[in-house]
Amino acid sequence: MTTDSSVQSGGIDPSVPTAAGMYDYYLGGKDNSAADRRAANKVLAAAPEVILMARENRGFIQRAVRFLARDAGIRQFLDIGSGLPTQGNVHEIAQAEAPDARVVYVDNDPKVLAHSRALKTTESKTTSVITADLRDPDAILNHPDTRAQIDFDQPMAILLVAVLHFIDDETDPYAIVAHLRDAMAPGSYLVINHATADARPDNAGGARDVYKNTKYPATHRSRDQIERFFDGVHLIDPGLVFVSEWRPDTKTDITPEEVWILGGVGRKPTVE
Repeated sequence: MTTDSSVQSGGIDPSVPTAAGMYDYYLGGKDNSAADRRAANKVLAAAPEVILMARENRGFIQRAVRFLARDAGIRQFLDIGSGLPTQGNVHEIAQAEAPDARVVYVDNDPKVLAHSRALKTTESKTTSVITADLRDPDAILNHPDTRAQIDFDQPMAILLVAVLHFIDDETDPYAIVAHLRDAMAPGSYLVINHATADARPDNAGGARDVYKNTKYPATHRSRDQIERFFDGVHLIDPGLVFVSEWRPDTKTDITPEEVWILGGVGRKPTVE
């Protein structure tokens, strides 16, 4: 247990940059520390397109959730690695399409829970926020707030957006995803996106070097390695693509490779 006076109540250490705080900074938010900003600016020096990537990543989440709530009839969402609240959150998108949609946000950063409580999202009967770690999927699946919102006998969606690249190979992220997939009922959906170094290896490498000094270093994976996360589900059109290409609302001049995050949505087969 640390006795460092810089560690605030709730286990928040403002001297250590976090992925959630850095991502909030990329999106133009205000819920980030000086350490987050310093680290994020180093990333941007190596890869200026990261701000664009963060925005396109957010757009991918919103389009995927809108599709799931409006077209696929999903009413239960488990968003793991949700990050700090911002505009266009999962519950806002889902409940705009289906007011009865239920959402559980999961993050291992205590700052996320603190800010979510400040925004009173935890007072909603259909939205919960829990502090848990993707590395311990059972703690997520069996959490009482998860069980209160999610009926695992009914189709649901699990979102693993911009989080798996913070799980190193030694932790076996494929086993973690398989465990989560197996917990879902047939007809459920798995939403995943993941940074890759395939398109811009130099920029991606520079960004990865900065993340080595954060709480959770990044691991970039190839297209084939990312596609493995969808084992056991069927990728829906357009498959695994750069996130700016996943069912865009409007035409864009963005070169897909500028946004070196691959994303897709897979559906767990129903029992024949």
